[in-house]
Amino acid sequence: MADNDNKRDIRTLVSQFRKSDHWAVSMARDLFWIVAVVGGIALALFLICGTWPAVVTIESQSMIPHMNVGDLVVVVQKDRYGAFETWSDGEKSGRIMFGDYGDVIIYKPNGLTSIHPIIHRAIQYMDNEPVTEIKGMKLLGNYTPPHPGYITWGDNNPRPDQGLNYPGIGIIEPVKEEWVIGKSLFAVPLVGYLPLHIIEVTIVIIGIMILHELYLRSQEDKKGKRLNKTGKKKR
Repeated sequence: MADNDNKRDIRTLVSQFRKSDHWAVSMARDLFWIVAVVGGIALALFLICGTWPAVVTIESQSMIPHMNVGDLVVVVQKDRYGAFETWSDGEKSGRIMFGDYGDVIIYKPNGLTSIHPIIHRAIQYMDNEPVTEIKGMKLLGNYTPPHPGYITWGDNNPRPDQGLNYPGIGIIEPVKEEWVIGKSLFAVPLVGYLPLHIIEVTIVIIGIMILHELYLRSQEDKKGKRLNKTGKKKR
């Protein structure tokens, strides 16, 4: 009996929440709707792309001119929607992605999750043997990878990532398979500026919602006053 009463109480609360005209409840409904829509989109992206994050924003100029600051890049599993290829593989097959051979990968530098992933082109896979050339260019000194992994390179950078000392990371190592989040499928220009300024965008949206609710409330108050005046005149 108590369970039935609890169910009725819950249904009553839900019904009141759905039908209430109070401005605070109305705004709460709008916020709930936004969260539900965003959550649904996030779930759909995960199911389609098979990885998370399913979208990333370009924040640096390291991939210019093929990717620009503010581009929103859709990320998929490494072997989804076509076989994965490095620059060396693409040079043989002729497959072009984002203006050059090979896939552009998103990876956790040195496996770290505490910093933003890096989005650069996968050039070739290396074992532990010394490397004498990368992308057809002879190296000034041989590079011996500390472990097998991918050599990566930003299209706008003068040299590959591996061997460079990044602030907060240290020496970038070859990218292990488990460090790869996914590969870039396509990019949408400028849309990435929204997540880059997500706090500001959220504040603006909430502000607009509050102003909209206040406007509707003022219109209802004016309408009520006019009806009261009309009623008094008729008497």
